[in-house]
Amino acid sequence: MRTPGTPISPIMAARGHVQDPNDRRLRPIYDYLDNGNNKMAIQQADKLLKKHKDLHCAKVLKAIGLQRTGKQDEAFSLAQEVAVLEPTDDNSLQALTILYREMHRPELVTKLYEAAVKKVPSSEEYHSHLFMAYARVGEYKKMQQAGMALYKIVPKNPYYFWSVMSLVMQAISADDEKLSKTMFLPLAERMVEKMVKEEKIEAEAEVQLYFMILERLGKYMEALEVVRGQLGEKLTSELQSRENKCMALYKKLDRWPECNALSRKLLLKNPDDWQFYLSYFDSLFHVIDESWSPPEEGEHSVEGEVEATVAQAIRFVEDRICMEDGKGTRQLRGPYLARLELIQRLRHRSSPEEHQLGDPLELMFQYFVKFGDKPCCISDLKIYLDLLTPDQHVQFINRLMETVPLSTAVEGSVALPADTKALQRHLCVVQLARSLGLHHSMDTPHRLGLIDELKARYRHGLEFGKLRLPSGKSCLKTELQYSDMYCLLAAHLYVDLWKETGEEWRLWQCLGLLEEGLTHSPSNAQFKLLLVLIFCGLGAFEPVVDLYSSLDAKHIQHDTIGYLLTRYAGSLGQFAAASQSCNFSLRFFHSNQKDTSEYIIQAYKYGAFEKIPEFIAFRNRLNRSLHFAQVRTERMLLDLFLEANILSSLEENVKSMGLCPEEEDIPWADMRDNRDLTVLTSWDPKDRQLSEEQRRLSLEEEALWLRIRSLTLRLAGSLAGLSHPVTPKNSEKASENGMASKPDTLRSLLKQLETALETGRAFTERKIQYPFLGPPSTRLSPALASGSCQCQASAFHLASDLHDLDTLGLEDTTEVQTRIGNSFKSLLAQLKEIFNKCKGDLLEVKDSRCKAMPALLENLVFFVETVCVVLWVSSYCGSVLRPLKSSIQKKKKKKKDASATTPAVFSGYQEYTAALQTLLSEVLDHVKGLEIALTALKLEGLTLEEHALSEDEQKFTKTVMEKVQSSYLRSLQEVGELLKKRADTMKSLKI
Repeated sequence: MRTPGTPISPIMAARGHVQDPNDRRLRPIYDYLDNGNNKMAIQQADKLLKKHKDLHCAKVLKAIGLQRTGKQDEAFSLAQEVAVLEPTDDNSLQALTILYREMHRPELVTKLYEAAVKKVPSSEEYHSHLFMAYARVGEYKKMQQAGMALYKIVPKNPYYFWSVMSLVMQAISADDEKLSKTMFLPLAERMVEKMVKEEKIEAEAEVQLYFMILERLGKYMEALEVVRGQLGEKLTSELQSRENKCMALYKKLDRWPECNALSRKLLLKNPDDWQFYLSYFDSLFHVIDESWSPPEEGEHSVEGEVEATVAQAIRFVEDRICMEDGKGTRQLRGPYLARLELIQRLRHRSSPEEHQLGDPLELMFQYFVKFGDKPCCISDLKIYLDLLTPDQHVQFINRLMETVPLSTAVEGSVALPADTKALQRHLCVVQLARSLGLHHSMDTPHRLGLIDELKARYRHGLEFGKLRLPSGKSCLKTELQYSDMYCLLAAHLYVDLWKETGEEWRLWQCLGLLEEGLTHSPSNAQFKLLLVLIFCGLGAFEPVVDLYSSLDAKHIQHDTIGYLLTRYAGSLGQFAAASQSCNFSLRFFHSNQKDTSEYIIQAYKYGAFEKIPEFIAFRNRLNRSLHFAQVRTERMLLDLFLEANILSSLEENVKSMGLCPEEEDIPWADMRDNRDLTVLTSWDPKDRQLSEEQRRLSLEEEALWLRIRSLTLRLAGSLAGLSHPVTPKNSEKASENGMASKPDTLRSLLKQLETALETGRAFTERKIQYPFLGPPSTRLSPALASGSCQCQASAFHLASDLHDLDTLGLEDTTEVQTRIGNSFKSLLAQLKEIFNKCKGDLLEVKDSRCKAMPALLENLVFFVETVCVVLWVSSYCGSVLRPLKSSIQKKKKKKKDASATTPAVFSGYQEYTAALQTLLSEVLDHVKGLEIALTALKLEGLTLEEHALSEDEQKFTKTVMEKVQSSYLRSLQEVGELLKKRADTMKSLKI
């Protein structure tokens, strides 16, 4: 809660204490701006400026008000009036800084403070503001100079090290690595060494920076001396900071004995620190492979005793376990897991000593007895299930089940747990059984029996949630129910059955069960993610928008899981929701640049130098994100499909987007795939999980589809740029405007598109399938199967021929005219073929069962997109043919020769546009028919399976079916509206 008088915006915070009369006069304007009352702020500023014309800050505050009310140009010119005067009063400078930041013009802030520093060269404040202004725009060389200038005025260590860090940043950002290692980093090293020799190192941040420089120079020995020496004593902000740094350096130096000894020493202090077990085992086997032997005299290493045999490692791990066994209560998991880890490593090396540690089945059984009531037990044991042989799987699960305390309930033969610990143990066993593939090897009746059992256990487990609150009502909305995983496991079994049998009613039941789960656990992300996946698979986008929104994805998650939403955003006909979804993602990416600058500035202020390269790398990672490129491309295409009906509106839209067809703005070589492909919980065995090869293929497919979409977008841009009437290629105007290159750009992009389509066709022929819980396939395969991409390419070919006709005239283009006439017929035939693939009911009812046909909806959207492209080209065609026809008619009148033949291209165009109009009418009738059929469909009477569902299950299943029905209706409505607009466009295309 805000305390009274606390500023809510940076403006009041920036101006500090009210000290002079001007501050008192300006206060009301600040208050209005801080409270969002921009119009009153402008009025107040105008009043003040009438009395005090030279009060520059009032003018800037008025500009801020104008900027926030959408009058950017007016605000900018007002701000520049003050900026050219080069103000030095703090109020004006701070206000201008805020204004330029809101305008996304941080480079103007540097000019402000450069002028202020020249006028007041002794001001520490202005120098530091100048440094931070340079940091915001990444001017590292100027930052270095500004830091040193500041240090000369006020010799404080932080300023000196700002300059050193700026040198490091020049090294990191330099294209030439040799330059980094021979100039920037050595200079930074010398600057720090000077401070070390003069014993002026004061803070931990300065030692961290010295360490970073030495590490980047590859001077690991020197870095090790720093960490272990007197300077290393300052490394105290992180737990075991010195030890972690030493460990990393030992690994880089291949000093495995020291690494081993240090890991051992740290594990004696904290036997539950897993990272040190991994270091201990890594170093142990390196030491063994190098045949290391201890020296005859003295210590084994500077870190103490080294263990160089498997026998010693076994004894060490067993000693840790003995200590835990002796404790009785609150035992640590680390030592027990370390024993399994050692067995796994010894087995990979085919080492016979693994048997000395015991039987993996017995050891995992003991682990379950100790820790089976903890939710982490499944993830702990899951990675070691490979240690069991296939014939031990059932035996292992049976032994675990024997230890689970269950009591027979009244409801039937299902034995139920009496408390949450027993529930957790049973849940762990079920999850392990699925991970071992036991669920997948069951026949259908057994699986259906297991689903019924899991549902019963889930509903019984809800009772434990009521015990959390004294009122006995239920647990909080933000808390998950103890038995949620039963519900999710049952849902996964339904999906298995659907995948194997193709019976869609399994999916409807799965959706109903997950909906039921959400009513009890509204915050369960796994329920929501699986619902998103299944609804999208069924072609229903409407319920997905709210589901995804309720996930409340934070920051980087917009990049890592956003693909689950945006993959289907444009393809299911809900264009308004698709725009919203793309904007949702793009907002995050666009704010990234500004936000990262602020993080960097804070890192300088607080001396967190090691974080600065991380922030830069993070920014680059997001700028090169595959998802960012996809969403940006899809958003622009969507805008064109929705807004541009004829060539003139296409030109306007392309111009407003700043789209430049000649330039490639996607960093293909440096593209980063930031998708989290394991965000959905899976207990599938390894052979059914997403493999590295499938990850690679998924990325290849995503990049292929992005290339096709990007080229389509750029082709639309180059079509908009085709000049008409044609400017002769050799004219001065042509070279000035760059228009002569436009048809060449179109042809070049068209060649690239054809290559991409050919590559895409070859890829789809491989018929690659990903796991259901893995990445969704792109639209590549359905797009090529529908023929939409090929039809769009044909339309752009027609545009190229039309440009030739426009350039050369009617007399010399008989062949071109023939090609154009054939293109008209071909385009119509291709569009009819795409339409034929859209025919059929979206919800097909047969034998009182309902089957969704999402492919028909996707094909309908492909038809709409293709019609938009065809209409742009048709509009361009009209703009070319109209003046040519007019010219012929004029010549006929002059010569009074009525018998002269009119080229067939004109009649061909008129026949083509008429046929196109007829086709669009047919499609509109079809869409209307689909809407009527869907509206009339009564879902209540549909059965889902042979045996009846409970009343609650029927209610939830009916709810999800209605959501799919409603979503289809919304999609058809939006598709119909867009097609109606495009059909109206046809009327203006006559010549």
